[in-house]
Amino acid sequence: MPRPVNVLVLCTGNSARSILGEAIVNRLGEGRFRGFSAGSSPKGAVHPGALRLLQRHGYPVEGLRSKSWDEFAGPKAPPVDVVVTVCDNAAGEVCPIWPGHPVTVHWGLPDPAAVEGDEAAVDAAFEAVHAALSKRMGELVQLPILDRQVPAPALRRRLQAIHDDLEAADAPGGRA
Repeated sequence: MPRPVNVLVLCTGNSARSILGEAIVNRLGEGRFRGFSAGSSPKGAVHPGALRLLQRHGYPVEGLRSKSWDEFAGPKAPPVDVVVTVCDNAAGEVCPIWPGHPVTVHWGLPDPAAVEGDEAAVDAAFEAVHAALSKRMGELVQLPILDRQVPAPALRRRLQAIHDDLEAADAPGGRA
């Protein structure tokens, strides 16, 4: 059996969206895909709203931590096949050169950690991002990329289409 497809989900703080992405890939990937997350300027802690959401949905939270993307750019890092940026800051920053030249895609999503208000408002924002990431990652793990024979440009286009199609469907007046 081939090694799992390693998916690195990046954001600036690595405390919310990218953490959710890591957990979702690990659940939906069922051992065929393995999720990791990191940030360009990690907050140093996972956002409490992310932890509440993950626990509500039965995800394991042991071992989740806010970490730098430097951990994934060194020679001892696991090989990365796909890099998904989930916030505008990470997409606009200069990323390190990733060993193995992974396919990169940007799936910009609102930052639930930036939501102000009571716990219910914060939890609702996290639920919305979880739903959006679950749809996207659900499609990602269905792609036939385990054999790593899909040309990178074609895979990049397909990964971007996942996001673009779901954005269009979720837009007011979009297709359901």
